[in-house]
Amino acid sequence: MANLLTDDELPEGFSYPPEFLRVVELGLTDLEPWWILDGELLRSGMRLLASAYPTRRLVLFAKRQDRDDLACWDLDTGGVAVVHMGATPGWEQRGPRFPDFNSWFRQAIEDLIEHEA
Repeated sequence: MANLLTDDELPEGFSYPPEFLRVVELGLTDLEPWWILDGELLRSGMRLLASAYPTRRLVLFAKRQDRDDLACWDLDTGGVAVVHMGATPGWEQRGPRFPDFNSWFRQAIEDLIEHEA
């Protein structure tokens, strides 16, 4: 199993959705151009997000390799947000929001197909 955030590291009241855990368990973590993060990359990304966007309650789970885009659970609005790291606060939201992980995952598969073409 990947080295994900522990219960102590996750925000209070949040736990990983079962569908996310299943994708990780199956090893579907390299969805070029998206990577599902773990270990120190995940933890350092969480620290950077908290520092750059202190008013947002985000739980990072993936990074797009060809852009500075991060996929995160948005605890304030629900669902998944894609945030452009390095953007000025208030301008970091990039692209559509997804109602849940599976919706984001479907788009990540589409991105994989397009990336290969």
